[in-house]
Amino acid sequence: MADTMKFVEFGKADIDNVMAKMDSGQLDKLAFGAIQLDGAGKVLQYNAAEGAITGRDPKAVIGKNFFTDVAPCTNSPKFKGVFDQGVKSGDLNTMFEYTFDYKMKPTKVKVHMKKALVDNTFWVFVKRL
Repeated sequence: MADTMKFVEFGKADIDNVMAKMDSGQLDKLAFGAIQLDGAGKVLQYNAAEGAITGRDPKAVIGKNFFTDVAPCTNSPKFKGVFDQGVKSGDLNTMFEYTFDYKMKPTKVKVHMKKALVDNTFWVFVKRL
């Protein structure tokens, strides 16, 4: 699997297939941020690249609510509203630009939200612009 890591592309249509096969060590090697949330927004996984983008310790955010405890700047109709709608419909797959600015220098990012293949979980992928 290590050799295929370079083929994991941000925004790819089948990224959920690839993510379903990855363990946390492989997740940490991705070149972009990857956050796995449950339907209520609780952080299940938070990779090293996302920690580098936000300056947050990935281990410290596991189990916390992404929208209220980890990144309150995302608790908005444009971000959490889109997430909630996708959770409700069971069909989350959207991409948009956003600015992260909670306890950090404002950072423009591209966000890709996608329902995971397994369980009832959701991926939030983040790439700096």
